[in-house]
Amino acid sequence: MFLYCGSEMDFLTLFSIYVLVVLTCIALVCKYSGQQQTPFGRVYNTFSQVVSPWIPQCVQNICYRAVHRLFHQRSNFFIYLHIILEIAVYAEYSYEIFSFCLEMDTTMVNVCIPYVLLAIKTYIFYLCCSRDPGTLTKNNHAAQQNVYKYDEKLFQEGTVCPTCQFVKPARSKHCRVCNRCVQRFDHHCIWVNNCIGAQNTGYFLLYLLCVCAMAGDIAVLTADMLFHVVVRAGLMHAQYIDADGQQQPSGLLFVTQQLFLTFPRIVFMLGFLVFVFFLLAGYSMFHFYLALINQTSNEWFKRKVHTCQHCHPGHNCPTSYNPIRGYYHRGILKNLGEIFWPCPSPKKDN
Repeated sequence: MFLYCGSEMDFLTLFSIYVLVVLTCIALVCKYSGQQQTPFGRVYNTFSQVVSPWIPQCVQNICYRAVHRLFHQRSNFFIYLHIILEIAVYAEYSYEIFSFCLEMDTTMVNVCIPYVLLAIKTYIFYLCCSRDPGTLTKNNHAAQQNVYKYDEKLFQEGTVCPTCQFVKPARSKHCRVCNRCVQRFDHHCIWVNNCIGAQNTGYFLLYLLCVCAMAGDIAVLTADMLFHVVVRAGLMHAQYIDADGQQQPSGLLFVTQQLFLTFPRIVFMLGFLVFVFFLLAGYSMFHFYLALINQTSNEWFKRKVHTCQHCHPGHNCPTSYNPIRGYYHRGILKNLGEIFWPCPSPKKDN
């Protein structure tokens, strides 16, 4: 089997460089997350200082308002974006990959698993978006004061929230986006347009697992389909004519190029799914690690910039405080029980 291959190989080289740059950026984000000054932050600040004088003030104001609206106020934009991306992936899967997999003798059960995962994920996603994360109100404030002890390191007794005018219970934090104090505050997630706190952290972890499972399952089915296409077409044993007119044996880059030219949408979707899977898998592992040691991401980031007030020459930390596991570690089973079966919170004030 002979094929002609010209300048398309240059495209693959550029595409490989692009993938390498993206992976490098992800690695740097993971490495420098939680630090006050990151390389990206310094580059962005420098870039802004250089470019700002050349951008009209009206354009800068529009960009500032847009960023503020998206990231500093509650907005459904990312929920809609999430749904659009999901529809695009499942439309491509249903339109092309589903029938291809059946032709490749994949069982009906296997090709239907992504739809089952989608149904489960949609229900959990709804709970993440709609469930109260543990808002502190006048009705529940007194009870929440007794849930956790103050560690006098990250959470000091008697600290008053200047906005809500409450004495802040241990592990609570005021969310500037939602404008409320949340018990056992973890973070504000723009993808569900809600805070992640005491009452919905379990749903958030299940949501991450479902999205990872969806991306991984569709990616495996897609890769299996493309593998069968390569085997049936005999691409691994083919030869091609390069730009110099020389006959060359096919290799991985050649096969990848032919698949991209033949199934561009499928290959692009596969790359997107692999990227999402590994990104969310790392994020999920981080959050499940925090769940196992009964820490929130808010406490984890704070711990990196705080020093223990009990530690000084000749005096060690109390036995109840562990700089790795944190102050609130009660054992793995109790930690998980606290997250997946939280104590019900009184209803919010209207």
